[in-house]
Amino acid sequence: MTVTTTTAGPHGTGSTGGAGSTGDTGSTGGAAVTGPPARGPRRERGPLASAGLHAGLLTAAVIAVFPPLWLLITSFKPKHDAFSTDLVTNFTFANYSHVLADTEFLTWFGNSVLVVGVTTVLGVFIAATTGYAVSRFRFPGMRSLMWLLLITQMFPVAVLIVPLYNLMASFGLLNQPIGLVITYLTIAVPFCAWMMKGFFDTIPAEIDESGRVDGLNPFGTFWRLVLPLAKPGLAVTGFYTFVTAWAEVAYASAFMTGEDNMTLAGGLQTFVNQYTSDWGSMTAAAVIIAVPAAVVFGFAQRHLVSGLTAGATKS
Repeated sequence: MTVTTTTAGPHGTGSTGGAGSTGDTGSTGGAAVTGPPARGPRRERGPLASAGLHAGLLTAAVIAVFPPLWLLITSFKPKHDAFSTDLVTNFTFANYSHVLADTEFLTWFGNSVLVVGVTTVLGVFIAATTGYAVSRFRFPGMRSLMWLLLITQMFPVAVLIVPLYNLMASFGLLNQPIGLVITYLTIAVPFCAWMMKGFFDTIPAEIDESGRVDGLNPFGTFWRLVLPLAKPGLAVTGFYTFVTAWAEVAYASAFMTGEDNMTLAGGLQTFVNQYTSDWGSMTAAAVIIAVPAAVVFGFAQRHLVSGLTAGATKS
């Protein structure tokens, strides 16, 4: 038999006693404990929504893959079948052999490798040192410098190409690889410096302090302690600088003339222009040009995701 005693209070009635006691608010003298609200079951995607999602993803994949796939297929067709909508019926390597043996493609390729290599090395070094300086030090004009780097990205190529051409001509840098390198650095370094600044912000400043305690100067701290921790950011910076220089067309076509001085961007225009239209050689050359970019992406891809998102949050 259970004995229940009911007491009245300012907040209502409650019950005290043994097991089985009931009341409005529970036992007297205690507070009601409310747990987190229970979440309902996760809503399942319906068959129609799932089919629509997969159809949209499949359509996007086809749109993305079709142009390079058709470019590859066309490169193996004879020249007279370049505009045919059929798949390869007369498979041939004639376009590739013509590009490699009968044109200055290898010279253009060498020029591009030289320009892109120097641009990538200098661009990564300048962007890393600039990003580290504005991340770790406070100096007069720092905000102005960062705004200047940002503002330079607002001008399109069409606006900059004429003044840059005049500058290169006045310094005698037209038809010189160094002129193209300087031009590409003006494109890549500002964006990469901002990106590296955000990445260095995520590296604890205590690492710099420990380097100074060990007797390292600021550059020694940057080079020996901080830079090895910045490999993902360096990979993204290097890849962006490489792609900027490798795929650029406007500056390369305006600043470099003559087949011995052209890079790949200018050389491709010799296949299809107002005088000729050799689409077979054009597609074959484009496929060869895509190979180095794919190789570089393969080496850098494991760092790309972490490098791109590293500056999103600050530790």
